[in-house]
Amino acid sequence: MAKTWKIGLLAGAIALAGSAALASGGGGGGTMPSGAGYGGPSASTPQYDPAAEYAKAVTALKANQYRDAVRAAQHVTDAVPSNPDGWRLLGMAKAGDNDWKGSRRAYERLVRLAPDDVQGHAGLGMALAKLKDSKAQSELDWLKSKMQSCGDACPDAAKLKSMSADLEAVMTPGEAPTKPSAALSGKMLFGGPKAGDAAYIQAVSLINEKRYDDALAALAKAKLEFGPHPDIITYEGYAWRKKGDYAKAESYYRQALSIDPDHVGATEYYGELKVEKGDIAGAKQMLAKLERVCVYGCAETEELRRWIDAGHDPQH
Repeated sequence: MAKTWKIGLLAGAIALAGSAALASGGGGGGTMPSGAGYGGPSASTPQYDPAAEYAKAVTALKANQYRDAVRAAQHVTDAVPSNPDGWRLLGMAKAGDNDWKGSRRAYERLVRLAPDDVQGHAGLGMALAKLKDSKAQSELDWLKSKMQSCGDACPDAAKLKSMSADLEAVMTPGEAPTKPSAALSGKMLFGGPKAGDAAYIQAVSLINEKRYDDALAALAKAKLEFGPHPDIITYEGYAWRKKGDYAKAESYYRQALSIDPDHVGATEYYGELKVEKGDIAGAKQMLAKLERVCVYGCAETEELRRWIDAGHDPQH
């Protein structure tokens, strides 16, 4: 059975499928996931704790209800400890609550998971500075080095400059930032579900155009609003797979499945990755799972079956 929905048909599908359910998850093999939610993640949020708790934390942060934000963000990190977005949110919430030790721990975890995360280094530097820890200088040096290598044309140039200035002010006796730290506000809470949906839909279009780096950037924007949503994480895995980083792709697929064990898209994509790695036995395990989840059959099952029969991408 051929795939019903192609990524290239996304524009037309959005108008027709605004009520498409997200719960069944994404598809694979270079085609638009049949259950990925054509209207974007806010159209029909699946019932699972990480995304719901992430949304609660964001809402609480916007309302300056930092302890509520801390509780919700901790639920996210408990559920998906390998996801950096939850730790970023927790670091912000802890800082807002003036729990600088807790903020430092959260940002340290974030930086370990995402060594190039600008907000992570800024937040960690701010927490260390508030704790009078001399290691704050290392984070300031990192930000300045990043700013220098980035240049004025870099998309993060203004953010890096603001974060560096805020951190340097906190580290200078008698001075303080004239505005809230960029590590604790601003683009992270960037515009609500509609903006998140727009970023998600843009990412799918970019994947269709094989612009995987741009797609990853758009997916990152979507994650800032929706948190560890399995559809978004699955697409991140797909983009990294197409970039040739199988280890990173696998980590995203496993993360999506840890949130939603029956996610159809992540299961199919993971099976395809196993085929590409020569692990046909592992791919067959994913196929058996799809056959169990898709009781009445689904396109993802047939697509993965074709991959297994061909021993590689059946389109090549």
